[in-house]
Amino acid sequence: MPRLYNRIYGKIKAGCDAATGCKKWLVGKAISTKLAALENDGSLTNGCYDGLVFKKMAALLGGKVKLMSTGSAPIDKKVLDFLKICFSCPIIEGYGLTETATGGATTSIQDRVTGHVGGPSEALKLRLKDLPEMEYLSSDKPYPRGEICMKGPCIFKGYYKRDDKTADAFDAEGWFLSGDVGMVYPNGSVKIIDRSKNIFKLSQGEYIAPEKLENIFVLSPYVAQSMVYGHSLQSCTVAIVIPEEQKLNDWMKANGKTDAAAALLEDASFKKEIMADLVRLAKENNLSGLEKPKDIFISTDPFSIDNDMLTPTFKLKRNIA
Repeated sequence: MPRLYNRIYGKIKAGCDAATGCKKWLVGKAISTKLAALENDGSLTNGCYDGLVFKKMAALLGGKVKLMSTGSAPIDKKVLDFLKICFSCPIIEGYGLTETATGGATTSIQDRVTGHVGGPSEALKLRLKDLPEMEYLSSDKPYPRGEICMKGPCIFKGYYKRDDKTADAFDAEGWFLSGDVGMVYPNGSVKIIDRSKNIFKLSQGEYIAPEKLENIFVLSPYVAQSMVYGHSLQSCTVAIVIPEEQKLNDWMKANGKTDAAAALLEDASFKKEIMADLVRLAKENNLSGLEKPKDIFISTDPFSIDNDMLTPTFKLKRNIA
């Protein structure tokens, strides 16, 4: 659903940006006025601008939309707020998993604040599990943070013929471990801020396992360390690459460079060599298009315990890196 909404937002925004003269001024004034009203008092309608400007936008979906909802992946606050004023209707955002029979949390129609998924449904209890290794604690101020754990009649019984995975999915007290890190506001609404497990979801709703990709890319003669990163509001992955020292030195010598950090910022040729080799490895390992990094950032500062990028057991601290 977020992917569809992003496309609608892009189409409307492009039309607004293409306007010229008085029309451009009118559209800009209408948007700023309604966004300000939404922020101030939650108002979704305007007696003047709805007829002059937003009626045409609302017609894209038939002109009679009363309520919209979104789920499956996060969506940017600015997109939701923009769509609310365009279609003059509330948009509720929900959160849940297959393991919870989609039950989880849902925003209230009356809630004018965007950027959270509301409070837990009546079928669930929700609590936070401390994650000290990620520095998320239920005692955090001003808002408690931790892994979202759920219990209730809609929680699944277990994975089919996978007792090992089922055991990992619950704690000793029978709470389901979602793998999502949440932050709880004083009114009980929840904001999803991170993942406690090493997977993430892109805006298309596809899950990416970064460790699998990193284990492939480290096979490149150019790569000493790498970290694949993605965001649920973006449609692609990117990567941080720490180059092999010898390869970097050879390239610097061949190109008459003396300062690696400065050279990497000024010269894109070494980056192209690394990208080409990552593409080769991606093809050899049948990676999907979403798993291939669209861009890389080359750093000469290795991940280490000293710079707090690695744990004492040499595991990558992803939230810090």
